[in-house]
Amino acid sequence: MGFFDIFTQEIAIDLGTANTLIIHNDKVVVDEPSIVAMDRTTGKVIAVGKQAMQMHGKTHENIKTIRPLKDGVIADFDAAEHMIRGMIKMINPGKRLFTPSLKMVICIPSGITEVEKRAVRDSAEHAGGKEVYLIHEPMAAAIGIGIDVEEPMGNMIIDIGGGTSEIAVIALGGIVCDKSIRIAGDEFTANIEEYMRRQHNILIGERSAERVKIEVGAALTEIDNPPLDYAVHGRDLMTGIPKEILVSYIEIAHALDKSISKIEEAILNALEMTPPELSADIYRTGIYLAGGGSLLRGLDKRISLKTKLPVYVAEDPLRAVARGTGIALKNVGKFQFLMR
Repeated sequence: MGFFDIFTQEIAIDLGTANTLIIHNDKVVVDEPSIVAMDRTTGKVIAVGKQAMQMHGKTHENIKTIRPLKDGVIADFDAAEHMIRGMIKMINPGKRLFTPSLKMVICIPSGITEVEKRAVRDSAEHAGGKEVYLIHEPMAAAIGIGIDVEEPMGNMIIDIGGGTSEIAVIALGGIVCDKSIRIAGDEFTANIEEYMRRQHNILIGERSAERVKIEVGAALTEIDNPPLDYAVHGRDLMTGIPKEILVSYIEIAHALDKSISKIEEAILNALEMTPPELSADIYRTGIYLAGGGSLLRGLDKRISLKTKLPVYVAEDPLRAVARGTGIALKNVGKFQFLMR
Protein backbone atom coordinates (compact mmCIF):
# COMPACT_ATOMS: atom_id res chain seq x y z
CA MET A 1 0.00 0.00 0.00
CA GLY A 2 1.59 3.24 -1.17
CA PHE A 3 1.43 6.60 0.58
CA PHE A 4 -1.15 7.95 -1.89
CA ASP A 5 -3.50 5.00 -1.33
CA ILE A 6 -4.89 6.73 1.74
CA PHE A 7 -6.13 9.51 -0.55
CA THR A 8 -8.02 7.16 -2.87
CA GLN A 9 -10.57 4.62 -1.87
CA GLU A 10 -11.46 1.81 -4.28
CA ILE A 11 -15.03 0.56 -4.14
CA ALA A 12 -17.20 -1.69 -6.27
CA ILE A 13 -20.93 -0.93 -6.32
CA ASP A 14 -23.72 -3.27 -7.34
CA LEU A 15 -26.42 -0.63 -7.83
CA GLY A 16 -29.58 -2.71 -7.81
CA THR A 17 -33.28 -1.87 -8.02
CA ALA A 18 -33.95 -3.72 -4.76
CA ASN A 19 -30.59 -3.76 -2.96
CA THR A 20 -27.28 -1.93 -3.27
CA LEU A 21 -24.06 -3.66 -2.25
CA ILE A 22 -20.68 -2.03 -1.84
CA ILE A 23 -17.43 -3.99 -1.81
CA HIS A 24 -14.30 -2.49 -0.29
CA ASN A 25 -11.05 -4.43 0.28
CA ASP A 26 -12.68 -7.66 -1.02
CA LYS A 27 -15.40 -7.51 1.63
CA VAL A 28 -19.08 -6.64 1.32
CA VAL A 29 -19.15 -3.60 3.61
CA VAL A 30 -22.64 -2.32 2.71
CA ASP A 31 -25.69 -4.43 1.86
CA GLU A 32 -28.76 -2.22 2.07
CA PRO A 33 -32.14 -1.84 0.35
CA SER A 34 -32.04 0.78 -2.45
CA ILE A 35 -34.38 3.27 -0.82
CA VAL A 36 -34.21 6.80 0.60
CA ALA A 37 -36.55 8.57 3.06
CA MET A 38 -36.86 12.33 2.60
CA ASP A 39 -38.56 15.20 4.37
CA ARG A 40 -41.10 16.70 1.97
CA THR A 41 -40.86 20.23 3.37
CA THR A 42 -37.07 20.66 3.60
CA GLY A 43 -36.03 18.06 1.00
CA LYS A 44 -33.45 16.70 3.46
CA VAL A 45 -32.58 13.00 3.55
CA ILE A 46 -33.81 11.42 6.79
CA ALA A 47 -32.66 7.85 6.25
CA VAL A 48 -31.00 5.59 3.68
CA GLY A 49 -31.17 1.80 3.27
CA LYS A 50 -32.59 -0.42 6.01
CA GLN A 51 -33.81 2.50 8.14
CA ALA A 52 -35.66 3.99 5.15
CA MET A 53 -37.07 0.54 4.30
CA GLN A 54 -38.65 0.30 7.76
CA MET A 55 -40.51 3.53 6.98
CA HIS A 56 -41.66 2.34 3.52
CA GLY A 57 -45.44 2.16 3.35
CA LYS A 58 -45.78 3.55 6.89
CA THR A 59 -45.01 7.24 6.42
CA HIS A 60 -47.08 10.31 7.28
CA GLU A 61 -47.49 13.23 4.90
CA ASN A 62 -44.20 14.97 5.80
CA ILE A 63 -42.04 11.97 4.92
CA LYS A 64 -41.78 10.27 1.56
CA THR A 65 -39.82 7.14 0.70
CA ILE A 66 -38.26 6.98 -2.75
CA ARG A 67 -36.81 4.03 -4.58
CA PRO A 68 -34.44 5.90 -6.92
CA LEU A 69 -34.01 2.95 -9.29
CA LYS A 70 -36.76 1.52 -11.43
CA ASP A 71 -36.27 -1.43 -13.77
CA GLY A 72 -32.53 -1.39 -13.11
CA VAL A 73 -32.00 2.24 -14.13
CA ILE A 74 -32.01 5.54 -12.26
CA ALA A 75 -35.50 7.05 -12.23
CA ASP A 76 -34.86 9.78 -9.63
CA PHE A 77 -31.47 11.39 -10.21
CA ASP A 78 -31.37 13.48 -7.03
CA ALA A 79 -32.44 10.64 -4.71
CA ALA A 80 -29.96 8.25 -6.37
CA GLU A 81 -27.12 10.66 -5.67
CA HIS A 82 -28.15 11.02 -2.01
CA MET A 83 -28.45 7.26 -1.72
CA ILE A 84 -25.00 6.53 -3.19
CA ARG A 85 -23.47 9.25 -1.00
CA GLY A 86 -25.23 7.94 2.13
CA MET A 87 -24.11 4.38 1.46
CA ILE A 88 -20.50 5.40 0.81
CA LYS A 89 -20.56 7.15 4.21
CA MET A 90 -21.54 3.82 5.79
CA ILE A 91 -18.19 2.29 4.76
CA ASN A 92 -16.30 4.26 7.40
CA PRO A 93 -18.79 5.96 9.68
CA GLY A 94 -16.07 7.74 11.74
CA LYS A 95 -15.24 11.39 11.09
CA ARG A 96 -12.41 11.86 8.60
CA LEU A 97 -10.02 14.77 8.23
CA PHE A 98 -10.48 14.62 4.45
CA THR A 99 -12.69 12.75 2.03
CA PRO A 100 -10.68 10.31 -0.10
CA SER A 101 -11.22 10.46 -3.86
CA LEU A 102 -13.09 7.40 -5.05
CA LYS A 103 -12.27 4.93 -7.76
CA MET A 104 -15.47 3.03 -8.55
CA VAL A 105 -16.67 0.15 -10.66
CA ILE A 106 -20.47 0.15 -10.96
CA CYS A 107 -22.55 -2.51 -12.64
CA ILE A 108 -25.41 -1.64 -14.98
CA PRO A 109 -28.06 -3.68 -16.87
CA SER A 110 -26.99 -4.86 -20.33
CA GLY A 111 -30.09 -3.38 -22.02
CA ILE A 112 -29.35 0.14 -20.75
CA THR A 113 -29.42 3.14 -23.11
CA GLU A 114 -26.64 5.73 -23.45
CA VAL A 115 -28.74 8.30 -21.58
CA GLU A 116 -29.35 5.91 -18.68
CA LYS A 117 -25.63 5.05 -18.63
CA ARG A 118 -24.83 8.76 -18.42
CA ALA A 119 -27.23 9.12 -15.45
CA VAL A 120 -25.39 6.36 -13.51
CA ARG A 121 -22.01 7.92 -14.27
CA ASP A 122 -23.16 11.43 -13.31
CA SER A 123 -24.70 10.23 -10.04
CA ALA A 124 -21.46 8.42 -9.15
CA GLU A 125 -19.34 11.48 -10.00
CA HIS A 126 -21.57 13.79 -7.97
CA ALA A 127 -21.26 11.37 -5.04
CA GLY A 128 -17.47 11.77 -5.13
CA GLY A 129 -16.25 9.34 -7.79
CA LYS A 130 -13.07 10.54 -9.53
CA GLU A 131 -12.57 7.44 -11.69
CA VAL A 132 -15.79 5.67 -12.64
CA TYR A 133 -15.90 2.42 -14.61
CA LEU A 134 -19.07 0.61 -15.67
CA ILE A 135 -19.57 -3.13 -16.15
CA HIS A 136 -22.61 -5.01 -17.49
CA GLU A 137 -24.48 -7.06 -14.88
CA PRO A 138 -24.36 -10.47 -16.65
CA MET A 139 -20.60 -10.01 -17.10
CA ALA A 140 -20.17 -9.19 -13.40
CA ALA A 141 -22.37 -12.18 -12.47
CA ALA A 142 -20.27 -14.51 -14.64
CA ILE A 143 -17.04 -13.30 -13.00
CA GLY A 144 -18.66 -13.60 -9.56
CA ILE A 145 -19.74 -17.19 -10.24
CA GLY A 146 -16.13 -18.03 -11.08
CA ILE A 147 -16.34 -18.38 -14.88
CA ASP A 148 -13.26 -17.41 -16.87
CA VAL A 149 -14.93 -14.85 -19.13
CA GLU A 150 -11.81 -14.26 -21.25
CA GLU A 151 -11.59 -17.78 -22.70
CA PRO A 152 -13.12 -18.75 -26.09
CA MET A 153 -15.95 -20.69 -24.48
CA GLY A 154 -19.64 -19.83 -24.50
CA ASN A 155 -21.42 -19.46 -21.16
CA MET A 156 -25.02 -18.47 -20.60
CA ILE A 157 -25.80 -16.34 -17.56
CA ILE A 158 -29.26 -15.40 -16.32
CA ASP A 159 -29.30 -12.69 -13.68
CA ILE A 160 -32.77 -12.18 -12.22
CA GLY A 161 -32.60 -9.07 -10.09
CA GLY A 162 -35.22 -6.71 -8.68
CA GLY A 163 -36.00 -4.66 -11.78
CA THR A 164 -34.59 -6.60 -14.72
CA SER A 165 -33.81 -10.12 -15.82
CA GLU A 166 -30.59 -10.16 -17.81
CA ILE A 167 -29.91 -13.09 -20.10
CA ALA A 168 -26.54 -13.09 -21.82
CA VAL A 169 -24.17 -15.39 -23.67
CA ILE A 170 -20.58 -14.51 -22.84
CA ALA A 171 -17.37 -15.49 -24.66
CA LEU A 172 -13.91 -13.94 -25.10
CA GLY A 173 -14.51 -11.22 -22.52
CA GLY A 174 -17.61 -9.84 -24.24
CA ILE A 175 -21.36 -10.28 -24.46
CA VAL A 176 -22.16 -12.08 -27.72
CA CYS A 177 -25.93 -11.80 -27.47
CA ASP A 178 -28.14 -10.59 -24.69
CA LYS A 179 -31.76 -10.08 -23.82
CA SER A 180 -32.81 -7.77 -21.03
CA ILE A 181 -36.44 -7.79 -19.91
CA ARG A 182 -38.04 -5.67 -17.25
CA ILE A 183 -39.69 -8.58 -15.50
CA ALA A 184 -37.99 -9.69 -12.29
CA GLY A 185 -38.37 -9.63 -8.51
CA ASP A 186 -40.45 -6.43 -8.35
CA GLU A 187 -42.86 -7.83 -10.94
CA PHE A 188 -43.19 -11.04 -8.88
CA THR A 189 -44.04 -8.94 -5.81
CA ALA A 190 -46.66 -6.99 -7.80
CA ASN A 191 -48.15 -10.30 -9.06
CA ILE A 192 -48.56 -11.49 -5.45
CA GLU A 193 -50.26 -8.20 -4.40
CA GLU A 194 -52.61 -8.50 -7.38
CA TYR A 195 -53.37 -12.17 -6.68
CA MET A 196 -54.23 -11.47 -3.03
CA ARG A 197 -56.58 -8.69 -4.05
CA ARG A 198 -58.29 -10.70 -6.77
CA GLN A 199 -58.42 -14.11 -5.14
CA HIS A 200 -58.76 -13.38 -1.43
CA ASN A 201 -60.18 -9.84 -1.42
CA ILE A 202 -57.34 -8.72 0.81
CA LEU A 203 -55.13 -5.69 0.30
CA ILE A 204 -51.47 -6.13 1.24
CA GLY A 205 -48.51 -3.79 0.93
CA GLU A 206 -45.33 -4.19 -1.07
CA ARG A 207 -43.29 -5.27 1.97
CA SER A 208 -45.84 -7.95 2.94
CA ALA A 209 -45.93 -9.26 -0.64
CA GLU A 210 -42.12 -9.41 -0.59
CA ARG A 211 -42.26 -11.51 2.60
CA VAL A 212 -44.79 -13.88 1.01
CA LYS A 213 -42.45 -14.27 -1.99
CA ILE A 214 -39.52 -15.14 0.29
CA GLU A 215 -41.46 -17.47 2.61
CA VAL A 216 -43.62 -19.41 0.12
CA GLY A 217 -42.57 -18.21 -3.34
CA ALA A 218 -42.29 -21.02 -5.91
CA ALA A 219 -42.06 -21.47 -9.66
CA LEU A 220 -43.57 -24.98 -9.79
CA THR A 221 -46.65 -26.46 -8.15
CA GLU A 222 -44.71 -29.60 -7.24
CA ILE A 223 -41.39 -29.09 -5.47
CA ASP A 224 -39.19 -31.06 -3.09
CA ASN A 225 -39.29 -29.88 0.57
CA PRO A 226 -42.33 -27.61 0.15
CA PRO A 227 -42.53 -24.71 2.64
CA LEU A 228 -45.31 -24.52 5.23
CA ASP A 229 -48.33 -22.31 4.56
CA TYR A 230 -47.70 -18.69 5.44
CA ALA A 231 -50.02 -16.33 7.36
CA VAL A 232 -50.57 -13.07 5.49
CA HIS A 233 -52.01 -10.00 7.17
CA GLY A 234 -53.76 -7.23 5.28
CA ARG A 235 -56.95 -5.22 4.95
CA ASP A 236 -60.18 -6.92 3.97
CA LEU A 237 -61.53 -5.09 0.92
CA MET A 238 -65.16 -5.83 1.81
CA THR A 239 -65.19 -4.76 5.46
CA GLY A 240 -62.04 -2.64 5.70
CA ILE A 241 -61.00 -4.58 8.81
CA PRO A 242 -57.49 -6.10 9.14
CA LYS A 243 -57.53 -9.85 8.60
CA GLU A 244 -55.28 -12.90 8.30
CA ILE A 245 -55.31 -15.63 5.67
CA LEU A 246 -53.06 -18.62 5.01
CA VAL A 247 -51.44 -19.01 1.60
CA SER A 248 -49.63 -22.03 0.21
CA TYR A 249 -46.71 -22.16 -2.22
CA ILE A 250 -49.03 -23.71 -4.87
CA GLU A 251 -51.14 -20.52 -4.94
CA ILE A 252 -48.05 -18.35 -5.30
CA ALA A 253 -46.74 -20.59 -8.10
CA HIS A 254 -50.02 -19.91 -9.96
CA ALA A 255 -49.75 -16.17 -9.24
CA LEU A 256 -46.21 -15.97 -10.66
CA ASP A 257 -46.80 -18.31 -13.61
CA LYS A 258 -47.33 -15.62 -16.28
CA SER A 259 -44.23 -13.59 -15.35
CA ILE A 260 -42.01 -16.68 -15.22
CA SER A 261 -43.32 -17.74 -18.66
CA LYS A 262 -42.16 -14.37 -20.03
CA ILE A 263 -38.68 -14.96 -18.59
CA GLU A 264 -38.63 -18.46 -20.17
CA GLU A 265 -39.64 -16.91 -23.50
CA ALA A 266 -36.75 -14.42 -23.26
CA ILE A 267 -34.32 -17.28 -22.49
CA LEU A 268 -35.49 -19.19 -25.59
CA ASN A 269 -35.12 -15.96 -27.62
CA ALA A 270 -31.54 -15.52 -26.44
CA LEU A 271 -30.77 -19.17 -27.28
CA GLU A 272 -32.17 -18.64 -30.78
CA MET A 273 -29.81 -15.69 -31.33
CA THR A 274 -26.75 -17.62 -30.15
CA PRO A 275 -24.18 -18.56 -32.84
CA PRO A 276 -24.03 -22.36 -33.40
CA GLU A 277 -20.50 -22.86 -32.01
CA LEU A 278 -21.51 -21.17 -28.76
CA SER A 279 -24.76 -23.18 -28.66
CA ALA A 280 -22.60 -26.31 -28.67
CA ASP A 281 -20.67 -24.94 -25.68
CA ILE A 282 -23.86 -24.07 -23.77
CA TYR A 283 -25.15 -27.60 -24.36
CA ARG A 284 -22.06 -28.83 -22.50
CA THR A 285 -21.78 -26.15 -19.80
CA GLY A 286 -25.48 -25.51 -19.11
CA ILE A 287 -27.07 -22.31 -17.85
CA TYR A 288 -26.03 -20.36 -14.74
CA LEU A 289 -28.57 -18.50 -12.58
CA ALA A 290 -27.68 -15.53 -10.37
CA GLY A 291 -29.52 -12.69 -8.64
CA GLY A 292 -32.19 -12.77 -5.93
CA GLY A 293 -34.85 -14.08 -8.32
CA SER A 294 -32.94 -17.35 -8.74
CA LEU A 295 -33.74 -18.18 -5.09
CA LEU A 296 -37.37 -18.78 -6.10
CA ARG A 297 -38.08 -22.42 -5.28
CA GLY A 298 -38.11 -24.70 -8.32
CA LEU A 299 -37.13 -21.98 -10.80
CA ASP A 300 -33.94 -23.80 -11.88
CA LYS A 301 -35.96 -26.98 -12.43
CA ARG A 302 -38.62 -25.16 -14.43
CA ILE A 303 -36.05 -23.49 -16.73
CA SER A 304 -34.29 -26.83 -17.11
CA LEU A 305 -37.56 -28.53 -18.18
CA LYS A 306 -38.23 -25.75 -20.70
CA THR A 307 -34.74 -25.60 -22.26
CA LYS A 308 -33.76 -29.27 -21.70
CA LEU A 309 -30.38 -27.99 -20.47
CA PRO A 310 -28.75 -28.34 -17.06
CA VAL A 311 -29.34 -25.24 -14.89
CA TYR A 312 -27.06 -24.30 -11.99
CA VAL A 313 -27.80 -21.71 -9.30
CA ALA A 314 -24.74 -19.73 -8.18
CA GLU A 315 -23.73 -20.07 -4.55
CA ASP A 316 -24.91 -16.97 -2.70
CA PRO A 317 -26.71 -15.70 -5.85
CA LEU A 318 -27.62 -12.39 -4.18
CA ARG A 319 -23.95 -11.42 -4.02
CA ALA A 320 -22.65 -12.97 -7.25
CA VAL A 321 -22.89 -9.68 -9.18
CA ALA A 322 -21.27 -7.72 -6.34
CA ARG A 323 -18.43 -10.27 -6.06
CA GLY A 324 -17.81 -10.04 -9.82
CA THR A 325 -17.80 -6.24 -9.66
CA GLY A 326 -15.24 -6.47 -6.84
CA ILE A 327 -13.00 -8.73 -8.94
CA ALA A 328 -13.35 -6.34 -11.90
CA LEU A 329 -12.22 -3.49 -9.63
CA LYS A 330 -8.96 -5.32 -8.90
CA ASN A 331 -8.41 -5.99 -12.63
CA VAL A 332 -9.29 -2.58 -14.04
CA GLY A 333 -6.14 -2.58 -16.19
CA LYS A 334 -6.60 -6.15 -17.44
CA PHE A 335 -10.32 -6.30 -18.33
CA GLN A 336 -10.94 -4.62 -21.66
CA PHE A 337 -14.73 -4.72 -21.33
CA LEU A 338 -14.93 -2.11 -18.54
CA MET A 339 -16.41 1.14 -19.82
CA ARG A 340 -14.96 4.50 -18.86
